[in-house]
Amino acid sequence: MSIPTPIEVNDMIAAQFPGTGRVCMEISPTHALAQSAVQPENLRPGGFISGPTQFGLADAALWYLVFGAIGRIEPMAMTSELSMRYLRPAQGNVLWAKATLEKAGRRNVVGTVHLWTDDNVDRITATAQGTYALPM
Repeated sequence: MSIPTPIEVNDMIAAQFPGTGRVCMEISPTHALAQSAVQPENLRPGGFISGPTQFGLADAALWYLVFGAIGRIEPMAMTSELSMRYLRPAQGNVLWAKATLEKAGRRNVVGTVHLWTDDNVDRITATAQGTYALPM
């Protein structure tokens, strides 16, 4: 099984989904790491990173994980469920999300995602668990 590289994933995103601002930094069969530079439009009053911004990056990290788990870039893999828990306010310049594989099957991939800001990897701002359905 050949694992796509972050460059291949980012090239596909740039071609098919330009302007997301999300970047695949690492990918393997068991994890994916995504990051996004925080923009002013991502902030709520007080300088807090919005929930939808965190949710979007969690979803992206899980999508990248799917590519590593199945060994190919599959743009038609779709979110079938994603549950998010916000643990503390997120403030910072860079938002990170690490998706870890729970189970990969023929029809779906399940993973858990932890989010943090800047270099505060031990200060999780949110956690998510989700399932991606694979095309038939």
